[in-house]
Amino acid sequence: EDESEEEPKLKYERLSNGVTEILQKDAASCMTVHEKFLALGTHYGKVYLLDVQGNITQKFDVSPVKINQISLDESGEHMGVCSEDGKVQVFGLYSAEEFHETFDCPIKIVAVHPHFVRSHFKQFVTGGKKLLLYERGWMNRWKPLVLHEGEGNIRNVKWRGHLIAWANNMGVKILDMISKQRITNVPRDDISLRPDMYPCSLCWKDNLTLIIGWGNSVKICSVKERHASEMRDLPNRYVEIVFQFDTEFYISGLAPLCDQLVILSYVKEISEKTEVECCARPRLDIVQPLPESCEEISSDALTVRGFQENECRDYHLEYSEGESLFYIISPRDVVVAKERDQDDHIDWLLEKKKYEEALMAAEISQKTIKKHKILDIGLAYINHLVDKGEYDLAARKCQKILGKNTELWEFEVYKFKEIGQLKSISRYLPRRDPVLKPLIYEMVLHEFLESDYEGFATLIKEWPGDLYNNTIIVQAVVDHLKKDPQNSTLLRTLAELYTYDQRYGRALEIYLTLRHKDVFQLIHKHNLFTSIRDKIVLLMDFDSEKAVDMLLDNEDKISIDRVVEELENRPELQHVYLHKLFKRDHHKGQRYHEKQISLYAEYDRPNLLPFLRDSTHCPLEKALEICQQRNFVEETVYLLSRMGNSRSALKMIMEELQDVDKAIEFAKEQDDGELWEDLILYSIDKPPFITGLLNNIGTHVDPILLIHRIKEGMEIPNLRDSLVKILQDYNLQILLREGCKKILVADSLSLLKKMHRTQMKGVLVDEENICESCLSPILPSDASKSFSVVVFHCRHMFHRECLPVSNTVSSVQFCNICSAKHRGPGSAVLEMKK
Repeated sequence: EDESEEEPKLKYERLSNGVTEILQKDAASCMTVHEKFLALGTHYGKVYLLDVQGNITQKFDVSPVKINQISLDESGEHMGVCSEDGKVQVFGLYSAEEFHETFDCPIKIVAVHPHFVRSHFKQFVTGGKKLLLYERGWMNRWKPLVLHEGEGNIRNVKWRGHLIAWANNMGVKILDMISKQRITNVPRDDISLRPDMYPCSLCWKDNLTLIIGWGNSVKICSVKERHASEMRDLPNRYVEIVFQFDTEFYISGLAPLCDQLVILSYVKEISEKTEVECCARPRLDIVQPLPESCEEISSDALTVRGFQENECRDYHLEYSEGESLFYIISPRDVVVAKERDQDDHIDWLLEKKKYEEALMAAEISQKTIKKHKILDIGLAYINHLVDKGEYDLAARKCQKILGKNTELWEFEVYKFKEIGQLKSISRYLPRRDPVLKPLIYEMVLHEFLESDYEGFATLIKEWPGDLYNNTIIVQAVVDHLKKDPQNSTLLRTLAELYTYDQRYGRALEIYLTLRHKDVFQLIHKHNLFTSIRDKIVLLMDFDSEKAVDMLLDNEDKISIDRVVEELENRPELQHVYLHKLFKRDHHKGQRYHEKQISLYAEYDRPNLLPFLRDSTHCPLEKALEICQQRNFVEETVYLLSRMGNSRSALKMIMEELQDVDKAIEFAKEQDDGELWEDLILYSIDKPPFITGLLNNIGTHVDPILLIHRIKEGMEIPNLRDSLVKILQDYNLQILLREGCKKILVADSLSLLKKMHRTQMKGVLVDEENICESCLSPILPSDASKSFSVVVFHCRHMFHRECLPVSNTVSSVQFCNICSAKHRGPGSAVLEMKK
């Protein structure tokens, strides 16, 4: 079938059991549906009460001829039946209440009041040539009332609430039972169709919505209240047609389904063999009504028994409102259509091999599905993927579907082994919670070991070592290494297996042989420093940076002396280690500083000078000897200057390097007048040197000393620029001095003003202050007595009479205490008298 075929909306099954037995001898003519039971009428005048499975619960012999209609009230306790011989019966199914009447014409319809069970609603209508309303009155007598006549036979009637809808040869009428007024007349569209062969179908969707199907036309009518201003002599209700559309085939029945419609259609087609029009299988369509058309949602052709001989009037559609059950009645068959539930949806998906969608649907509805199990669907999905050859996807789905079921996992693994696809499932095998038998994991590992060393190594790295028997796998790897002893993948994997097995020594040997990056991690993780004491050279050869860092970080486990000893025959590695040690701490390896001079000179001259500058334990004589032997001028200059032989150092710069700038820089660093004199003497006959001195000497030595010594007539390059620079430097010095002078004067004046303001402030004198001479309170206890107090700026206070007499001619007095402590004179600021 086409994979794009849409899923049907309904599912179908025949109503069997007692119905099958009935229809073998009789033919169905009508049926009505109650939520508790079914009532089936036959052509031989029988009425059967059935349960929903089709089993017969009661049988009534009503007439010898065809039953035309059966009506039930909402309670299901009263039934109305009419037949082709004019008989009408209304009786209680569980009471003795009964009404009989025989008319002189066939009675096509009967409808009991929906609330017939109540005493004040004992009403029913019948229809033949007239529409009669029977109502029980005084003394339990039934009184007939003609509601309508004169427009042909009444062929259908539906009673809902206070509204009765009926169809005759001319159209459809609606009667309001409260006002006893007809509120509408919906005329028949296609008057060419015989109303007895193509009867009208009526159905109330709710108390105010009537659905009419006649011929191939559908109308949905809404009963509305008329506004008070529009009443006049009109009924208080009116009908509005809200939807109207035509169908492709003739309508045999209608039923609502939420906001959609279910339509039973009678179909005719041209036979391919005889080219004569014949009856086809009836159709059950679900449509979405639109204002002037409809949208088909689904359409199913029904294979009912004897459909070839049936006419449009032979089909009926009844429905159960509460359960969305639809009953298609034909003379020889009764078919039940149900809305498909989630189990049916999953069935359809499985039938179409849409396993993933079926699995998703089952997971979403796992609480409501009854027929299916998620696990069964999942296993079917896995089998389907395996059959299609999608082994990787099938293995991936095992994780979700099999979950923690170890038995199913092991079963699937063996199944994958049988088809040679163990590799596909290997990466999805559970590694914890649950854990499978070790044999399963060993089987997978052996599969990889035979054909894929890289895949085997990946699994060993990813899988925890406790999943399998490590000894068995180690032996298998060793056996393979006998065939290929230099295979780095197998060696690396064997090292990992030894690590799992806590045989770290063997693992370390392999890692060092392979020069594997994990060797340092292994040493740190398992504290293997004892094992590497004799393997330091190997580690340094592999990665000197990492090895040195590790050794320096773990000096307590492998001493500096041990490392230096191990590297004695590899001086270049010894230098790397000692250099990094010196960078970390200038004093830790002091005993090796003399050795390091030769190592730096041999392997790392750029770092020799920084080493000589930073080391305080380096023997200078030894260093000077080595540097002079190798003619290292810069290093020799530094050592000479450090040893106090600055003149020799300067001479070496001038003679060996001939770099005046460096010589000037050296003289600046030493800040020695004799060096400047030597530099001038050496440069006096060398014009380029004189230029360099003129450009740089101005801030350290008086340029006049140099200029006076220059011989007349000597040509000096860029002399003019040099002299201009000397003058600019001199002007700059003058400006700097003047600027500093201004700043000093301004600061002095500011501080003087601040001191003056401070000294001008008042000084608090109270009872707590004492005379610094007699140590008695400065203020007298009797405030009325006269007193005289002297207060100095230093806050020392004296009685006038206690203050020593000054021997100086000046009238300015000073604090004796501050003068004695050499704090500087403090002149009196206040003299208080009273």
